Amino acid sequence: MDIRKALETRVLVIDGAMGTMIQRHKPTEETYRGERFKEWPLDVKNNSDVLNLTQPQIIEGIHKEYLAAGADIIETNTFAATVIAQEDFKLEAYVYELNVEGAKIARRAADEYTAKDPSKPRFVAGAIGPLNKTLSLSPDVNNPGYRAVTFDQVVDAYYEQIRGLVDGGVDLLLIETIFDTLNAKAAIYAAKKFFSENDTPELPIMISGTITDASGRTLSGQTLEAFYISVMHAKPLSVGLNCALGAKEMRPHIEELSQIANCYVSAYPNAGLPNAMGEYDENPADTGHFLEEWATEGWVNIVGGCCGTTPDHIRHIAEHVKNIAPRKLPVVETVLI
Repeated sequence: MDIRKALETRVLVIDGAMGTMIQRHKPTEETYRGERFKEWPLDVKNNSDVLNLTQPQIIEGIHKEYLAAGADIIETNTFAATVIAQEDFKLEAYVYELNVEGAKIARRAADEYTAKDPSKPRFVAGAIGPLNKTLSLSPDVNNPGYRAVTFDQVVDAYYEQIRGLVDGGVDLLLIETIFDTLNAKAAIYAAKKFFSENDTPELPIMISGTITDASGRTLSGQTLEAFYISVMHAKPLSVGLNCALGAKEMRPHIEELSQIANCYVSAYPNAGLPNAMGEYDENPADTGHFLEEWATEGWVNIVGGCCGTTPDHIRHIAEHVKNIAPRKLPVVETVLI
């Protein structure tokens, strides 16, 4: 089933935090290394993506927990699976495999749950993160013109990731947690380039930005409207927001986005704001109520959770939005008068 047909009939639910669930397993350095990287010269702890190769059963189990909770869309465990991000661990040579296996793990889980209930198809989104190097910002306060990476290098990094995700069998691409729009534009370009050069049908692209504070701007300084205008040329399946904010803080921005976006709108906030210990305290029922309100107002088409959210949060969200009609796509004037 085409995801667009599902979006026409109901609000879809995307899964919650992968990192939060991985930490529940209390993984050690040995957990991350597994047998595959037992003798690796660098520490690989907290490199969640490497678990696709060393502990695939953990990742598949997390996917299944979210599917059992009611998620329609699950994200691959590939948030940092690029040559740029994996350079910290000297695992650049494994990037293609990390993405292929991440996609295959999610594909198996999604297909298993679709087979259980064909009336509720499950979809796999290839997760494409923002990178640890930016194109819009200088890492050197004394040299604002300096960049640690070039546009072409970012495009090449995303191209390799996308190749692995597509070969692994994802249904769509999710460019998420965007705080630097230029990085996101490189990811969009890489996707279009990949599909064009490989004569492959284009997969739908979801785009999700991050408003970092009360100013309503991304880290690279764009307002929400400017961000949307910057990426709308990609003709995305959806544009939305995730991370940085809890639902309470994200609310006005989702309302604004729902009024200007001529595509579907997604929202997956954190479980509130982190406490003094960096933990998230918002309980699942509260998250569910917040997102139910957004759905009732007609602001969203896809909802879920980011940092701190768990299958319990997703279960409550799914329950709260299951009988609410999805946001209708607006007719947006595209001709200047």
